Amino acid sequence: MKFPIYLDNSATTPLDPRVVEAMLPYLTQHFGNPASTTHEFGRIASRAVEEARAQVAALVNADEREIVWTSGATESNNLAIKGAACAPKARGRHLVTLQTEHKAVLDTMKELERLGHEVTYLAPEAGGLVDLARFEAALRPDTVLASVMLVNNEIGVIQDIAALGALCRERGILFHVDAAQATGKLPIDLAQLPVDLMSLTAHKTYGPKGIGALYVRRERSVRVASQMHGGGHERGLRSGTLATHQIVGMGECFRIAGMEMASEVPRLRALRDRLWAGLRDLTYLRVNGDMERRIANNLNLSVALEDCDALMTSLTDIAASSTSACSSGSAMPSHVLQALGSISATTLRLTVGRFNTEEEIDHAVRHLRHKLEQCGAGKRATAA
Repeated sequence: MKFPIYLDNSATTPLDPRVVEAMLPYLTQHFGNPASTTHEFGRIASRAVEEARAQVAALVNADEREIVWTSGATESNNLAIKGAACAPKARGRHLVTLQTEHKAVLDTMKELERLGHEVTYLAPEAGGLVDLARFEAALRPDTVLASVMLVNNEIGVIQDIAALGALCRERGILFHVDAAQATGKLPIDLAQLPVDLMSLTAHKTYGPKGIGALYVRRERSVRVASQMHGGGHERGLRSGTLATHQIVGMGECFRIAGMEMASEVPRLRALRDRLWAGLRDLTYLRVNGDMERRIANNLNLSVALEDCDALMTSLTDIAASSTSACSSGSAMPSHVLQALGSISATTLRLTVGRFNTEEEIDHAVRHLRHKLEQCGAGKRATAA
């Protein structure tokens, strides 16, 4: 067993060796610019780009012409939100989102506010899910776009985007979904879902960093203003020379996800539940977020400790994420947990992945229990 055991798969996933194998030829012999289609080097690269586009589209059941390459979910979020808000003939200057969205959405909204737009930030219910009635009440005649992530990156809860999208569709409002954490973990059918724009990325699905895509629905002729200019690539929506090797990697990791999701998700859930079963008797641990409407691999725990920093600095055998909500100069409180009203404990996010084993999970349980005891977790923090 290798240490540390990687349990931070919501931050990024390791590259699947099959993805590496698919990418390598496009770093060596097939190095052509896919825009240079006057010779075979460019044509080979161009065909690979289009094959990958079809693979990405297939995972979310979209038309391949609706997939626009970007550098990742952050750029996709910016292109979707700013592009919709600043598009010619936009219906208004009001937008709606959740307080628990990824910073790539929240900071984009803040920038639009600086430019004169108005944004409504909805608080979630205690379990992290948005109330449909409150969402509906926030929609206005001048609302141009609503943005809600499918799976929260911290607590793993799954929003009802079908219902939220239907409310937007009834009112002619564009609906954007950040699905970075969802691909390979949930079935996504954009032929059925009332979603106009969807952000995707490779590195959460065992693909390379630095490559993503934005789904832009053709059926409703969704219009977004370009944010990158300089050559008219991707039908003018996103200029820049395409990174063929990364695009091939995204296509391959999405192909594998579609092929293996039915068997992989139950295995991830079993590993996650095995991890929680080994810890749940500890009364100073509390799960953050709804446990039922949640992706299979996520476990987000509040830990009532007197010493907020001691736990994470002592973890030598596992790699995990933590946000300390105590008074500390080393970390800022999680905006997601603040929105849930959970601000008095250290937070530990444990996310299992494709390459984790039962042996690793069992060791992680033993290691965590030992470190919790060392940190004096038998006493609840006075602020908890």
